[in-house]
Amino acid sequence: MGMPHTILIVEDNENNRSLFRDLLSFHGHEVSVACDGQEGVALARRLMPDLILMDIQMPGMDGMAAGCILKQDPSTSGLKIIALTSFAMHGDEERFLKAGFDGYLSKPVSTRELPVLVQKWLEEKKV
Repeated sequence: MGMPHTILIVEDNENNRSLFRDLLSFHGHEVSVACDGQEGVALARRLMPDLILMDIQMPGMDGMAAGCILKQDPSTSGLKIIALTSFAMHGDEERFLKAGFDGYLSKPVSTRELPVLVQKWLEEKKV
């Protein structure tokens, strides 16, 4: 199976954090969590995870700001960041991709789909 992938979940909702963490840990990933954008940016810089699931709607620094900070910093610009949003609106995906996010997922997230999508995003990295 090789090395476990490290995944950082940046999400202010505790239920979502626990759900994603348990689900992805169960699938063999090493999962870290952050409660807001600021903590997310700090952890991303420290851990350099293989994948970041970034909630967009968060108090304080939101996911859009945190994602942009990471993408504009040469040391973290290569990190793969997926935007998580509960307000999927027409044009959102385009907006996130323009901001540098590598993908986009609307909530509620299907527990069946998440591990499959995460695997797909992780594999895209090896290109």
